[in-house]
Amino acid sequence: MNPIDFILHINEHLALMVETYGVWVYGILFVIIFCETGLVVTPFLPGDSLLFATGAIAASTGKLDPVLCGAIIMAAAFCGDNVNYWAGRIIGPRVFRFEDSLFFHRKHLERTEQFYNKYGSRAVIIARFVPIVRTFAPFVAGVGKMAYPRFMLFSSIGSLLWVLVCVGAGVFFGEMEVVKKHFELVVLGVIAVSLLPIVFEVVRSKMNKDVAA
Repeated sequence: MNPIDFILHINEHLALMVETYGVWVYGILFVIIFCETGLVVTPFLPGDSLLFATGAIAASTGKLDPVLCGAIIMAAAFCGDNVNYWAGRIIGPRVFRFEDSLFFHRKHLERTEQFYNKYGSRAVIIARFVPIVRTFAPFVAGVGKMAYPRFMLFSSIGSLLWVLVCVGAGVFFGEMEVVKKHFELVVLGVIAVSLLPIVFEVVRSKMNKDVAA
């Protein structure tokens, strides 16, 4: 399956999974979100778009319970954060010496570290809305030995807000005819909005360098 096609038409694929697997879709949602959040080698998995599609399908078909979906996604994000955090605490800075591979790019880890240096503990919440960064954020928090209770507090807040915003938007807008007809454009819009913080940081960094020069 083409991953780009899967993401752009995630509503169709998710609807098909609901028809095929029934209640097991809840487990599939848990696994996808857990892996995207908990494994540093899977930042390419859908996050924001999957949550939006889940809310949209729940609203338009009634075959998914949006509250249960939200609870499962929060649990998956919470568990993923735990695994990723402790991987960072245990493995530590040695990962920064790993060579790039198909599933691991050191620059993503370094950019997340810079993200933490800028925003401090708040980065755990902010990163939840930034693709790729949210996959590496818990790991970097573990490497930096952020106090575990503090990390879990910010992780819980970030996960709750992520679900409320993304799944909630899907529930609210999912039944609109224009959204149903142009879902791929909506997905691209969701991705574009989620990437804005990264774009802003790149532009701001370049401007600062130009001023310093």
